[in-house]
Amino acid sequence: METAILRAVKDEERGYGRQNVTIDEDALHHIAQVAGGDVRSALNALELAVLTTPVGADGGVHITREVAEESIQKRVLRCDESMFYDMLSAFCKSLRGSDSDAALAWFARMIYAGVDPRVIVRRVIAHASEDVGLANPTAMLQAVAAAQALEFNGMPEARLSIAQAIIAVCESPKSNSVAVAVDRAMEDAEKGGFQPVPIHLRDTHYAGHEKIGSGAGYKYPHDYPGHYVKQQYAPVEARGLPYYVPSDQGQEERLRERRKARGIED
Repeated sequence: METAILRAVKDEERGYGRQNVTIDEDALHHIAQVAGGDVRSALNALELAVLTTPVGADGGVHITREVAEESIQKRVLRCDESMFYDMLSAFCKSLRGSDSDAALAWFARMIYAGVDPRVIVRRVIAHASEDVGLANPTAMLQAVAAAQALEFNGMPEARLSIAQAIIAVCESPKSNSVAVAVDRAMEDAEKGGFQPVPIHLRDTHYAGHEKIGSGAGYKYPHDYPGHYVKQQYAPVEARGLPYYVPSDQGQEERLRERRKARGIED
């Protein structure tokens, strides 16, 4: 969109190249954003801006953001760096707080302000794990699908898929068990003091592994009732177990019961 507008500004045969027209970067960005993928609408706005802007002392036409706003008949939300991060924070807190309406409101305002939708989708994906996780695994699928829709369809069509993912995350049961689990695991890893991998867990996909005992004593879970057998899988030095403690929310409640049946104490 911006490339098309700039071509029209500079083209001496079919555009305004002979009229000494200049356009500010934020004005260019605003017209492109508001036009929503419609090049004709953007070029019409440019034409109106050129026709209605008085010629300056230098004999040229200078298109500012204010001129661009008037030309395309839509006000822009002024968004400096501080406001951007505040809106993004409000959006993330709305996702975590299960408020679909609020999350959609901040989403709409950020898009209106010209925020890259990829930034927004990345946060939706992060919160699908951080605040929903296994309480509703499909929330992650919705979020990733929205990212793919953005790549394949682009805006403005992808706003529907993004909105769907936002609502899916908001309306899902909430659990931060995945975030807590990986933080505990990383904390243990950072302490160092790594011991060798237990013999029964070592690789056996090479000739001669029997000579050094690799894999000796390993119990193949599918040979046991319920396809499960209790044995040591964790590193010897893992101190923070259990890492993963399922909540009583959504599908995690079933996981909690399954772990109890296996004798795993949280």
